[in-house]
Amino acid sequence: MAVAELSSSYTKTSLHSSQLSFLSNRLSNPSRRIDLQPLPPTRNARVVCSVASIQVQAPVPVHAEDPKMKRECYGVFYVTYDLKAEEQTKTWKKMINIAVSGAAGMISNHLLFKLASGEVFGRDQPIALKLLGSERSFQALEGVAMELEDSLYPLLKEVSIGIDPYDVFQDAEWALLIGAKPRGPGMERADLLEINGKIFAEQGKALNAVASRNVKVIVVGNPCNTNALICLKNAPNIPAKNFHALTRLDENRAKCQLALKAGVFYDKVSNMTIWGNHSTTQVPDFLNGRIDGLPVEEVIKDTKWLEEDFTEKIQKRGGVLIKKWGRSSAASTSVSIVDAIRSLVTPTPEGDWFSSGVFTNGNPYGVAEELVFSMPCRSKGDGDYELVKDVIFDDYLLKRITKAEAELLAEKKCVAHLIGEGIAVCDLPEDTMLPGEM
Repeated sequence: MAVAELSSSYTKTSLHSSQLSFLSNRLSNPSRRIDLQPLPPTRNARVVCSVASIQVQAPVPVHAEDPKMKRECYGVFYVTYDLKAEEQTKTWKKMINIAVSGAAGMISNHLLFKLASGEVFGRDQPIALKLLGSERSFQALEGVAMELEDSLYPLLKEVSIGIDPYDVFQDAEWALLIGAKPRGPGMERADLLEINGKIFAEQGKALNAVASRNVKVIVVGNPCNTNALICLKNAPNIPAKNFHALTRLDENRAKCQLALKAGVFYDKVSNMTIWGNHSTTQVPDFLNGRIDGLPVEEVIKDTKWLEEDFTEKIQKRGGVLIKKWGRSSAASTSVSIVDAIRSLVTPTPEGDWFSSGVFTNGNPYGVAEELVFSMPCRSKGDGDYELVKDVIFDDYLLKRITKAEAELLAEKKCVAHLIGEGIAVCDLPEDTMLPGEM
């Protein structure tokens, strides 16, 4: 694991096969939470075991070379945050706690290393990663922690792993909820809503109980819009505005296709909105989009392509990728999570906006309230956002937004018992599950 600047009194520990054997024995029980217990602030930096039993926490001084005295552990962490003890040339920010569920999965396998490298929150932002898995994935979670250690990221100050959200979400300032059950053969969408709904209801309760009161939550596990609604409804002490459903991958796909059609680089495409649900009813909005500052329809004059080919291509892109690749997207999903976070911690460029599935209460578009619906947002870079008011609508756009709204209202009825709204009545109009969820 990464080591920050250590004082001359301490150095890194070596890694031996006997230590790995010790770790394996110590971690054989997956019900035990494995984490790093912070040491009290001190003027000297400390080296501690990153993933070890509760008994193995003591600092390891350099002079303790006697094998009888040396602790059996591997990896090193710097967990004292006395900034005065660090090099005066460093300007570290206060460490932030980031919780990630589904941390042993493919999406997380790409995302965690982007977080640890400073690519997401900045090269001067120390972080602690709190990784949530399941009993079945716990051994893989240990492997993830080992890889993070071996990568020596200076900004990664702490890692904890566990299977209890009430433990892992403690003091979390960002919660990236990726883990969810995939849709199996013959499984109806209503069944998936029920199974994953229970997971996100429990995670919402855990966040409500132990996370920071201003935690920002990004729900990735599908069906992400309704899962985000369930999560926020079970976390009444956290502002509903802090919950997001990830639709940034859909936005990125839309920008790519418009750029390809127009023959420009993707950075010329702006003001791209994905309206509605992360399903095949989603609405990629070319009406308000811009290419090199001009309305999309002035650059791409092929209305039939925009209304049919473009829209369908974005809606079904995940399914096509699966047929080509043999599995659902992971790397591009992790990139879109990075983009979603950056859009909240970086001021939105003047005149532009980004898409996110957010709580609809008070929205200026007439979308039904008490839903999580993807809409255009702007941010000042403080983690918060505001909805964009200067958008236009036509009959084509309104008709499709209404269809997405109807689908989310139907999904909401399916999970009424999980959001405190009585008995569930599940009568989905059609199966619009994205192919990637199959």
